[in-house]
Amino acid sequence: MKVESFIAIDNVCAWPNLTLLPNGSIAAVIFNKPNHGITEGGVDCWVSDDQGYSWRKSGEPGPHQPNRNRMNVSAGLSDSGELIVISSGWDNVVPYDKQVIETCHGTRGKILDPVISRSADGGRTWIQGGSVEMPEDASAIVPFGDIVSNGQGVLGSSMYSFRKEMNREGKFENIMFSYFARSYDQGKSWVEPHFIASAHQAERLHNGESAILSLGGQRLLAAVRTTEHGEDHLEIFISEDFGLSWASKGAASLPGQIPAHLLHLQDGRILLTYGMRNKCNFGIGARISSDEGTSWSKPVFIVDFEIATDGGYPSCVQLADGTLVMGYYANRVPYHNRYHMGVLRWKPDDFF
Repeated sequence: MKVESFIAIDNVCAWPNLTLLPNGSIAAVIFNKPNHGITEGGVDCWVSDDQGYSWRKSGEPGPHQPNRNRMNVSAGLSDSGELIVISSGWDNVVPYDKQVIETCHGTRGKILDPVISRSADGGRTWIQGGSVEMPEDASAIVPFGDIVSNGQGVLGSSMYSFRKEMNREGKFENIMFSYFARSYDQGKSWVEPHFIASAHQAERLHNGESAILSLGGQRLLAAVRTTEHGEDHLEIFISEDFGLSWASKGAASLPGQIPAHLLHLQDGRILLTYGMRNKCNFGIGARISSDEGTSWSKPVFIVDFEIATDGGYPSCVQLADGTLVMGYYANRVPYHNRYHMGVLRWKPDDFF
């Protein structure tokens, strides 16, 4: 097929999370303001009923209060097909104002406790309620990525948090770390947080946003935004016990190529997509694995921003006919001068 590109939702920073709904529609959960969370704003759900060509606002899983925002999410389906969104954000932000956005001036306060929202009607109406267990010594919780299921009544989601640790200079600093939490009640409460790293790796690596993929049953794959020697890259981890323990499979990207999304394709292969922020190469990259993440194809450049700009955070679904619909965000690219959620429609054979 011909690769098709669209400005899907204009004037939003988005950081989209796409979910294929039971009726074949696509839900995109996004941050609804055109900035990096320095102003008030909330989490909206937009839906496409025509395979990603057009989008309409459906509902608000993460409404905000004055001087606060909701902006970070994990999202996915319960085993019964309900859409679940876990959202967090910040307090002590300013009201949305064009001048603030143009100057990029703004501060954030503290990270808000997560809110769990559920929709049984495809994202139109939402109910809130539930709880998230915080890891020991953690100071906050930030959800990220896709909610997954083991097919036996247990859901899972990645989140990241911060804790105080002493650096090499003897000063305490906030260290970011990623973990996986379970839900035994179909997304109402989230418990048993476990680090996505072995004890040895946790000592040398700082990690954050983690894309999670179910390989079936108790098996999980994770592509983790990992910081080592001051550089961010993607590290692959696998779990055989639905997130209780993890083993590293090595790096899957060069520095500056983060964060990621993982998708199981209909032909059994795994698609890895990720933002690229390298000199002369800003956009979206992709790789394919035929052995469940042990090895990866050479990388391909599937979206070119053409200039150094803010963008990335891809999220993909695959339709019944094999078409991939990928959402991402970008700002002030040559063909569009505002923050927006872009959409790319393509098939694996177009690039691999």
